[in-house]
Amino acid sequence: MSVKTTGSAAGTSFPDDGARASTANAPASSGTSAFRGARSGHPPAGTLGDLPAPAPGAAAPAAPAAVGPSQDAVRPPASMSVFNLAMLTVVAVASLRSLPAMAGYGLPSVVLYIIPAVLFMVPTALVAAELATGWKGGVFIWVREAFGERWGFVAIWLQWVQNVVWYPTQIAFIAVSLSYVLGRGTLANNGVYVAGVIIVLYWVSTLITLAGGNLFAKVGSWSGIIGTLFPAALLIIFGAAWLISGTPSQTELTTSAILPPWTGLASIVLIVSNVLAYAGMEVNAVHANDLADPGRGYPRTVLISAVVILAIFILPTLAIAVAVPKASLGVVDGINLAFKTFFDHWHLAWGTPVISLLIALGAFASVVTWIAGPSKGLLAAARTGLLPPALQRRNGAGVQRSILLLQGVIVTILALLFVVIPNGNTAFVTLIDMAAALYLIMYMMLFAAALRLRATRPQVQRTYRTPAMGLVAGVGFVACAVAFVLSFVRPSGFTGLSTVGYALVVGLVIVGLGVPPLIFYALRRPSWQLEPDHATGDAILVNPPHPRADWAASGPHTPRHEVRAVSRHPGTHPLGRAS
Repeated sequence: MSVKTTGSAAGTSFPDDGARASTANAPASSGTSAFRGARSGHPPAGTLGDLPAPAPGAAAPAAPAAVGPSQDAVRPPASMSVFNLAMLTVVAVASLRSLPAMAGYGLPSVVLYIIPAVLFMVPTALVAAELATGWKGGVFIWVREAFGERWGFVAIWLQWVQNVVWYPTQIAFIAVSLSYVLGRGTLANNGVYVAGVIIVLYWVSTLITLAGGNLFAKVGSWSGIIGTLFPAALLIIFGAAWLISGTPSQTELTTSAILPPWTGLASIVLIVSNVLAYAGMEVNAVHANDLADPGRGYPRTVLISAVVILAIFILPTLAIAVAVPKASLGVVDGINLAFKTFFDHWHLAWGTPVISLLIALGAFASVVTWIAGPSKGLLAAARTGLLPPALQRRNGAGVQRSILLLQGVIVTILALLFVVIPNGNTAFVTLIDMAAALYLIMYMMLFAAALRLRATRPQVQRTYRTPAMGLVAGVGFVACAVAFVLSFVRPSGFTGLSTVGYALVVGLVIVGLGVPPLIFYALRRPSWQLEPDHATGDAILVNPPHPRADWAASGPHTPRHEVRAVSRHPGTHPLGRAS
C-alpha cells in the first residue's frame, strides 16, 4: 500500500502507485520483520497486521537518533545466540515432503539439493535479512516501498495463494500416511480416496480455525519434531544400519555416480520442488536484530542452518534410496514405503502404522496451525481498501471468515486434480509446481525490491547489510526465473498428462490464481477501505528517526558502545553541535 494522501475512506481518491510520503528523511536503523512462509507449525509473524496503530494523541515511540549513514544502530541487548537462531530456521524450513522425489535420483540427489541451496536458499536468507532489518511488515511493505501499492498487493496475494495450493499436497501426504496406518497402502494410488481425505480434513481444519481454536497453535512447534525431525533421524539410523549390515543397496553409491544423468530438461525439473522445499529461509530474518552482532552473526546463522538443513534433506533421501527400488518409489508415498521396507526387513511390521500416524499427526497440526496465518497478512492489507468488503468479513471470534471460505473453495477444486489426473504422483507434482511457480514470482519481486531499495533508499539504515547485494540478489533472481520456467516442464517418468497438457494445467492455474489481485486493484473503491492505513511513514521503520537529534547522547540510558561518535572537526560535539 502506498501512503494514502487522504484521510477517511469515504469520498477519497486513490493516489498513483508511485505517490508516497517519504518514510525517512534521515537515516534510521531498523529491526527485522518477515512473513513466515515456511510450514514450521508457528503462526506467521511480521506481517502487515503486526504494525501497531498508535493511540489517539500518543507520541511516537522513542527511537535512537541517526547520526549519519555509517552510524551503528542503537539496539536492545542481544536476546538470541547464533546457534538458537540457526535451529529456529532449521525447524521452519526442514520438511520430508520432497525426499521421495529426490530419492529416485539416488546419489545424484546430493547435487540436486546443493544447487538450489546455493542459488536460492542462501541468497533468500541474506537479502531478506537486509529488508527485514530496514522495514516492518514483510514482503507487502518491502515490495510496496520499492514498486508501489499495486505490486505490493500482488506480492502478498501470491504469498497467500501459494500456501492455498500447498495445502492439498500436505494433506495428500497425510492421506497416504493414514492409508499405511490402516494397513491399506494401496489406497495411496486411489485418487478418489486422496481427494476425499483432502477435502474432509481441510474443511475440518477450517472449522477449527473459524471457532477461534488455538489448540494446534499451542503444540505447533511439536509438529516439526514428531512429523519431521524424528522420522528424519529414524531414516538416517535405518539407512546406516542397512548398509552396515551388508544388505545390498538399491542405488549406486560410488563417486562416479554423483552427477545426475542428463536426458533433457525433463530429467532435472524435480529440482523445482527442491526450490519450494527451501522456501521460508526468510522466516527468521525477523530475529537478526536479536543477535549481538548481526553483521557477523547472521551470515554464521545462515551457514549453520544451511548445513543442517542439507543434512536433514540429503541423508534421509539416501536412506530411502538404498532400501527402496527406484521403480517402487512414489513421490507421495515414498516416505511410508521406505519405513515399511525397513520395518519389514527387521521383522518390526508394527512400526509402520506407528510412524505413519506420527507423520500424519505432525502434518495435520502444521496444516491447522498455518491455515489462518497467511490469510491474516492478506486481510490486513485488504482492509485498507484492496479487497471488496465481502472478502474482508470476520466472524464473532475475529477470524477472517470470508478469506478462509475462499481458501476452502480453492482447495476443494484443486483436490479434484487427484481424481481428474489418473496418476496420483503426477497430480502431486503438478500441485507442487503450481505452488512453486506462484512463490517464485513473489521471490523475484522480493529480490528486485531489495535491489531497488538499496539504490533509492540508501538513507534507511539496516542493522544487517547484504554483502555484494547486486551479485547475491541477482543470482537469486535468475535462479528463481529459471526454476519458474522449469515448473512448466513435466518431469520424466510421470504419466497422466501429456507434456503440453501438463504445461497448460500449470499455466492456467497460475494465471487463474495470480491475476485476481490486479483485477481487484483496478476495480477498488474508496468504500472498500474499512480501516485506516497505519503502515505508512516512519511507522514502517523498525527504528524510525527520533524527533530530538541529540537523543542518543542525552543521558545514561545510551550505552557508549552502542553509539559510534562521528567527529568532523576539532572542538565539536560528536553530533555536530558546538562543545
